[in-house]
This record gives sequence, C-alpha cells and structure tokens, in this order.
Amino acid sequence: MTLSEIVAPQLPFLRRYSRAVSGSQTSGDAYVVAMLEALIEDPSLFDQRLNARTAVYKLFSRIWNAMPLNGETASSSSTGAERRLEDITPLPRQAFLLTAVEGFSAEQGARILDMDLAKFSRLVENASREISAQVATSVLVIEDEPIIAMDLENLVRELGHKVAGNARTRGEAVEMANRLKPGLVLADVRLADGSSGLDAVHDILRSFQVPVIFITAYPESLLTGERPEPTFLIAKPFEEDVVRAVISQALFFNTKAERSEASAA
Repeated sequence: MTLSEIVAPQLPFLRRYSRAVSGSQTSGDAYVVAMLEALIEDPSLFDQRLNARTAVYKLFSRIWNAMPLNGETASSSSTGAERRLEDITPLPRQAFLLTAVEGFSAEQGARILDMDLAKFSRLVENASREISAQVATSVLVIEDEPIIAMDLENLVRELGHKVAGNARTRGEAVEMANRLKPGLVLADVRLADGSSGLDAVHDILRSFQVPVIFITAYPESLLTGERPEPTFLIAKPFEEDVVRAVISQALFFNTKAERSEASAA
C-alpha cells in the first residue's frame, strides 16, 4: 500500500480536527494542505512505527505547533461549544480534542503531541478546569457509598462546580433533582435500598433534561446492546482523571440524556 493510500482515509477526520483546533474551516484546510505538501516533500516525516491515524495526526500537530501564532488563544465571534473551545489555551485544547472528540487514548494523544503521558494528562486536566470555569453548574451525586460519594463531591468542587446534594436512594434522587434542578447528574446504578439509579434517572428525565454520567461497578449491565446505552459511562473503581475529563465532555457539549438511556433492563 502506498503512502497516499495510507493517508487518504484519515483526511476527513483530520480536517474535522484541524477545523476545531484552528477555529476556521479555511484555516484548518490550509494546514492539512501544508501537512500533505510537507509529506510529499519528505515522506520520512511519516512515523511508520505508529498506526496510520496516529501518525497522520502526529505529523499535522508537528506542523501546527511549529507556528508561533498557533500558541495564542483563538478569538472569533463563534458561540456555544465552538466559543468555549476557542477560549481554552492551545495545548490543552489539542489534548482535549484528541481524547474527547477524536477518540484517541491518552497514550496515543501523548505520542501525537510528542510528550510524555504525565504531561499529556496534565494538559487534559487543565482543559477540564478551563471548560468547567466556563460552564460551572450544580451537580447531583446519586451514590450510596459514603466514601465514593465524598470523592466525587471533592472532584466536582475541584472543577469549580457546586454539589447540589448526595442522594442514596431512588426516592431521594428524584425528590432532590426535582427540587434543586441540577445541571449535571452523576449516578450509580445499584443504590442503598436495593433501588436502581437507572430508574431514578429515568424518573428525573420525565421532568427535565440534564446531562447524566453513570458511574458503576457493573458497566456490563448497561452495555448489553439490547437497548439504547448511556452516552457517558465510567466503570468503578474509577480514575479521577477520567471522571474529570468525562464531566468536562458532558458539560462542554451540553449533552442531554435521553429518557431511553435510563430505561431499566
């Protein structure tokens, strides 16, 4: 397979990423063209040790970050998620997009930006904090284990959000949600009295739409392929960095859970 045949399938996704990083389709496409021209001039720039997609993004990032102008925060009249994205400082913005939008693992993202994993993880955390500062909200924690609930509440506060409350049962969760109207819900699946966090979320979504992140030791119960599945799902025991990143993703894209996501099995 020729180098052009390897690179070509990656270009639609790279254009999406380039547009998001630059804040403009025109500018984004121009940088993709610049990458292709550099590759034609010197094929050895393509890192054959990596899979095709990772290698293409790595070369693009090398060219993008070589321009001093791209170290500045973007400025435009965009609104919504685009505006929030442009307000994130450049390297954290790239790290966030690589993981949250393009679906790379942290290890792949670190290779793309040519840095160690620890530094990349710090960039993702910085992006999470910057996003949270823009979309600070109140968070309802539905969790029956006191220590886990405390950990989640601390993470929420560290990101600049308020804790609306902690519910241990389905009934408590529904009552608190309807009374406090949180901007985000973190929900366990199996609750203290044997009730279901799935049912609690389903009841909550009858009243109003809100982003939901399920945090559970039983992710397989939600990943059966037999019904619509949650957009955001974290397995216990969880990594704090993962929780921070997923909270920021949910709020950044202002994703609303569908009632069907919370339907009980």
